[in-house]
Amino acid sequence: MSSEPGAGGLGGGGLGSGGLGGGGLGGSAIVTGAARGIGAAVTARLAAAGRHVYAVDTCRGEDGGTSYPLGRREDLEAVAAAHPGRVTPVVADAADGAAMVELVTRVGSERGDLTSVVAAAAVIAGGDAQWETGDDVLDRLWREDLLTVWRTAHASLPSLLRRDPAARPAFVAVASAAGLQGLYHLSAYCTVKHAVVGLVRGLAADVTGTGVTVAAVCPGSTDTPMLAETARLYGLDDVAPLVAHQAVGRALDPDEVAGVVVHACTAGPVLAGAVLTATGGFAG
Repeated sequence: MSSEPGAGGLGGGGLGSGGLGGGGLGGSAIVTGAARGIGAAVTARLAAAGRHVYAVDTCRGEDGGTSYPLGRREDLEAVAAAHPGRVTPVVADAADGAAMVELVTRVGSERGDLTSVVAAAAVIAGGDAQWETGDDVLDRLWREDLLTVWRTAHASLPSLLRRDPAARPAFVAVASAAGLQGLYHLSAYCTVKHAVVGLVRGLAADVTGTGVTVAAVCPGSTDTPMLAETARLYGLDDVAPLVAHQAVGRALDPDEVAGVVVHACTAGPVLAGAVLTATGGFAG
């Protein structure tokens, strides 16, 4: 997740031409949780395909209020440096509605209306039975995993609705396999991820007939710091017992999940309201 309020970038330059390039997508995008993991992989895929990406993260690092370090400013800068002229790094909190409105306004003035928005910012917490889980855990996950999606959507949908439907404007939320089923000792996490899926379905109903596609992608166990933290919450030394629950027999690579997310960003109305599983055969 992220930290500093406001939508100040790490540097004003590096906007590039915003032309077609690579895969010829063109247009602009916002990706939250972009410093590492799935968010970073989505940023890389969109940028390589020709979309100019505003990569958003709080860059809190060790000061994220979680039991594991979050993405850092250096991580976000590295994502941008890998795609010069295609990625604008932005240090902002996706749960801060005013910051997200400011960012969407900035994108509009610098690039024109948005084409894609991907809400990937999230943390994980838990490790206890529901009746032993404190309200602070649920409150934290509600803010970082649900309100980040809600407020990103709230800020960006007016811009997406102005986009020519021919450009296939889309809002995609990264949920989780935990948004589709229950997971042991992760009741609060399952609660908020189910809420993300519900938000996507409600939002998709709201934009019916507008040309904007709203969808969710639910990944399985993916090789990110969140997976390592999940193993720690279960008292495991490594992630092997977790990924054994997937038919593929391994952790998913963030780029594999990013491929599904980018598909959801570009497929158009055929995916309206879709909740896509990208679980590698995760069985819980």
